[in-house]
Amino acid sequence: MSGFDIWGYHPNAGYLQGTDIVGFKVEATDGSIGKIDKHSEDVGASYLVVDTGVWIFGKHVLLPAGTIERIDMIGETVYVNRTKEQIKDAPEYDEAKKAGESSYLERFGRYYGR
Repeated sequence: MSGFDIWGYHPNAGYLQGTDIVGFKVEATDGSIGKIDKHSEDVGASYLVVDTGVWIFGKHVLLPAGTIERIDMIGETVYVNRTKEQIKDAPEYDEAKKAGESSYLERFGRYYGR
């Protein structure tokens, strides 16, 4: 991921600005992790919020847009370049803290940027 902003969509990932991907399935490198609950296109702060359902007890996780490897628009599936374990161990997503707090997003950037 070096040289690429973790908070931006990769040009080759297949994402077209303005596309609604809420409800798309999300696949880690080693299996399914849930469905997209919401996503952001904010410049310098684009991300997905994934509802993991029963996989990790209904936890919502935040994935920076830079973790997206590719999007299958026909199959409505987003493939990310992280393992299920990496995603499970990510900081807890808290909707109340997200709004306007760059330091909150920095925690995720440090974690996923490793």
